[in-house]
Amino acid sequence: LSAAALRRVVSELKKLHANPPEGISVQVGEGAVSEINATIEGPQDTPYEGGRFQVRLTIDDSFPDTPPRGVFVTRIFHPNVSEKGEICVNTLKRDWQKHYGIEHVLVTVKCLLIYPNPESALNEEAGKLLLERYDDYARHARLITSIHARPKAAAAPAAAPAASSDKPAAANAENNDPAAKKPVADKRKNLRRL
Repeated sequence: LSAAALRRVVSELKKLHANPPEGISVQVGEGAVSEINATIEGPQDTPYEGGRFQVRLTIDDSFPDTPPRGVFVTRIFHPNVSEKGEICVNTLKRDWQKHYGIEHVLVTVKCLLIYPNPESALNEEAGKLLLERYDDYARHARLITSIHARPKAAAAPAAAPAASSDKPAAANAENNDPAAKKPVADKRKNLRRL
């Protein structure tokens, strides 16, 4: 990094460590501040709730004149994230302004988990499901989150047998999911605001 970019990044990282945004933590890559790793907690009442998503920002010499490059390291099913983890958000492209910083980028990425933008989808399947069949989109996003973004539980003692029920266990688990209880109309109404 150039001296100016290095000073800016170090200053921003100090502020982030002293006062991190809610649900976001930052770590610097080994030996270089040009690679910043962040953990973003899946926001409540979204299909990503309970997940911990690793995001990597790569900064070059032209920062802050140009935005960092951001990718999801953790696999995620989201309209604005490609299969390779590339993030499509205007803040990291044409809407970038040099007074934005690392915190702004990370908060914007977290907001993308709450309000995806299917009109600029990198993952066409996710974008189409989000618009046409929200319940299927949310179910698939929760599944990928549960597989790839949840910390592995330590070996637990054998559980007592579950109480019998007419519904399969998976159906009961889904009915307890707060995101599953949200009316589809509310979700679509939020999408129209994008």
